[in-house]
Amino acid sequence: MVKYGLDYTRCRWILPLLLGIGVIFGIIALAGRGWLESQTLPYVHRASLWESCTRSDEDGQWNCESLMGYAWGRAAAATYLVGFILLVICFALAIIAFAIDTLRFNFIRGIGGLLFVAAVFSIMGLVIYPVKFSTEIPLQGINMFSWAYGFGWTTAIMEICLGFFFCCLPNYEDQILGNVKPTYFYSSP
Repeated sequence: MVKYGLDYTRCRWILPLLLGIGVIFGIIALAGRGWLESQTLPYVHRASLWESCTRSDEDGQWNCESLMGYAWGRAAAATYLVGFILLVICFALAIIAFAIDTLRFNFIRGIGGLLFVAAVFSIMGLVIYPVKFSTEIPLQGINMFSWAYGFGWTTAIMEICLGFFFCCLPNYEDQILGNVKPTYFYSSP
């Protein structure tokens, strides 16, 4: 990306594309029912960010209880949701920043800072959920935090990594815009 510069059309949209993938992963984490699942027989428990469902036996009906009745459930959902909203705002700002012909590198650094704030909120929600869930909700058998919870952590890790990319990109402004004379490591005989 640095070799060809951000004017190279295919490389220019890599960072907004990665942010878009992070938004998709965040939607999967918010909507997914696989935050916690029973790992072994009988499969009697599953939970999402919003509710916890149990059943008496493997063929029984699921009985769901909202986690919004607990203060920690509201806190986990609110902090993760704030992090997701900040991620969507960063995605929109990145589309705007990279669509302009002349890049505003200070604007890009601001997006990186906002991504770090989004990561902090997301991680707070991802830590509150398992700690309080495992202490306040009775669990039977062996349970595991599953695929949707993993998508939540993937979103948080992407926010951190993309925050570094957006913050460090302005340091290479001259190389990206082609204002630096190339250095050749060649010595004549």
